[in-house]
This record gives sequence, structure tokens and C-alpha cells, in this order.
Amino acid sequence: MDPVKPDYAGACLTGIVPALLGGRRVDWLPGPVVGARAVVVFLLDGLGWAGLQSHPERTPVLQSMTGGPVTTVVPSTTPVALTSLTTGAAPARHGITGFRMRQEHTVLNTIKWHQADGRRAPDPALVQKVEPFLGRKVPVVTRAMFRTTGFTTAHLRGCDFRGWHTPSTLVERVRAAVEEGAPFVYAYYPGVDEVAHAFGLDDAFFPAELAASDALVGALLDAVGPDVAVLVTADHGQVQVGPDGWLGLGPLDPMVELYAGDGRFRYLHARKGAKRELFEEAERLHGRGPDAHAWVMTRDELLDGGWMGRDPTGPTRARVGDVVLAARTGVGFVDPNLLTEAQLLGAHGSLTPDEMLVPLVAARGRGAPAR
Repeated sequence: MDPVKPDYAGACLTGIVPALLGGRRVDWLPGPVVGARAVVVFLLDGLGWAGLQSHPERTPVLQSMTGGPVTTVVPSTTPVALTSLTTGAAPARHGITGFRMRQEHTVLNTIKWHQADGRRAPDPALVQKVEPFLGRKVPVVTRAMFRTTGFTTAHLRGCDFRGWHTPSTLVERVRAAVEEGAPFVYAYYPGVDEVAHAFGLDDAFFPAELAASDALVGALLDAVGPDVAVLVTADHGQVQVGPDGWLGLGPLDPMVELYAGDGRFRYLHARKGAKRELFEEAERLHGRGPDAHAWVMTRDELLDGGWMGRDPTGPTRARVGDVVLAARTGVGFVDPNLLTEAQLLGAHGSLTPDEMLVPLVAARGRGAPAR
């Protein structure tokens, strides 16, 4: 299996907002978007293209929509991908490099916006400087509890925040924004991702959540008129990992100063003078042979190879590990400072097709036209 490289210049998550708000001409947006009075971009966290195709009988609405797969970004994880979607920028430019990333001499949890050393976390607008939504104040319909978080400031600042508490209120928030005349609405729902992490992909819970998410898309289509397009996408897919797929990194620990990143895209920041030794040992343990667990890369191979986009900034380079372990089989790499991560049954972050390919499908609303 070959790793999937993001198509940053083509059909990729980074191109959606520039195409819809910035007038960038692309030929890969699904047909129902063309000529629509308004577009609702609905992101279903964790719904990879493979996951969507795994139970087609549970997703009749999504299966009926027009479109196909596009690439997400590297690493294929929520804080990186959502920031890339809203800013239209590749990770190399916006600088959010993982679920956990190096911030000077400590590690910043980018979802909780909390530093491992307990000190006050940095200003999100200084860590991520690219303006979301091309600087426009667009309606954003997401969980009400996210209103004041650091990550919201990092990737949604300046938006017209409209919090939802239940799926039904999500639908009503979107309907109201469209009826008020908004030409673009962004909505977010995390159910698929949460269920995959907690229960994995192989039990009945995952297809049940697919069906619930499909019904939610149907409710959105029923809430808006035929002059409105609902465009469904995702930030990443999922891979079944736990509980036996989590691998410890004890043999590498003497060479590692900081662990960061995600379980399936682990950053190893080397102790002084240990970069070469760390790479060689990581490659020997995890990157060689037909049963290799990972694509093992140096920082320069990852960034100069364009995996995170072109022309990485200085802060981006500092936040990426000296060595990167990108899982290629159904494994995750344990961060000894975040053992709870190894309880996840489904995970993501790496370069496999199941993680990197996400849907971009659309349909016109089937409700009554707006008055």
C-alpha cells in the first residue's frame, strides 16, 4: 500500500472555502453546488470515504448525493484538517500540526488548548495567524460548548457563532441562517468520530452512528429549499486499532525529548545530538521489511516533500518532530505522557487511504422554497 499525498492544488479540503467564498474556479465541486443561492458546508467529523462505503445500506441519503472522494490534509486529524478547511491554507502555512504539538519547551493540546507544563497557553490568534473564511463573518453552527475554547479562536475566530445542543437544534440553526439570507453556512457534527474512537469500527455502534448521521443529513435537506445546496465532507477517516494495536516506544525513549502528534502520526523530538540515532533506530524497529508498521520520515523529508503543503513556516518546522512515525498498518504509537490515548479503538492521523480520502458530496434542498 502506498501512502496518499494530499492534492493541495486540486481536489482537497483546503480548496473548498477558496472556491465557495473566494471565487476560485475549480472543476471538482459537485454539480448541485453550481448556481445555488446558498451553500451549507456540513462537516461530519470522522466520516472517511471508506467508512461511508462500508455500510451503504445504512446511508441511503449520502449514497444518493452527487460527488466522490477528495483528499484531506497531513496529518489526517481534526485540529489540523478543520483549520485547513476554514482557512483554506495547508498545514505548512497555518501551523497547526497535530492533536498535540510542540510549543517551545512543552506540548500544547490543540483541542483543549492546554499546555502539558500547566502554564498559560499562548494566544490562539498568534499560534494560528491565517484568517478563517477569508476574513468574512459567516454563520457557523457547531456545539454550543465550543464557543469560548482556544481552538475555536484558532480556526473560527470572527465567525457568527450559532451553538447547537442537540442534532435537532443544529438543523434549526442552519435553517434559520439560510432563511436570513446567508449565502454560506458552515456546520459541524462530531458523532461518527466520537463513536469510532469509543467503540471502533467493527461493532454495531459504528453503522448505527452512520445511519444517525445520514438521517441528520436528510433532515438538513428537508429544512432548506431547492435553491440551497448541502455539501457534505469530513476531516478524516478512521482505522481500527485497539485494544491490541497500540505499540510502546520504550526502546526509543532514551533518544526522545518530547512526544507529540497523534497516535497514528507520532512526532518524536530528539534529545540534543540524537537525531540521526533516533531516526535509524525508529526505522529499524518500525520501518523495515514487509511487515513494517510505519512510514518513517525525518522532519525534512516530511516538510520538504510537500506532505503538509509548500513553503512551511518557521513555527511549523519547530512544531514537527525530528522523526515522524506514520502508521501504515492497524497500529498506534503510544505517547508515554498520554496513556489514555491508547484506550481508543478507532484512530486516525496517518497516510492510508482509509484516513486520507473523505467524501465531498452534495444535493439540493428538498424543503419548501424560502419566502
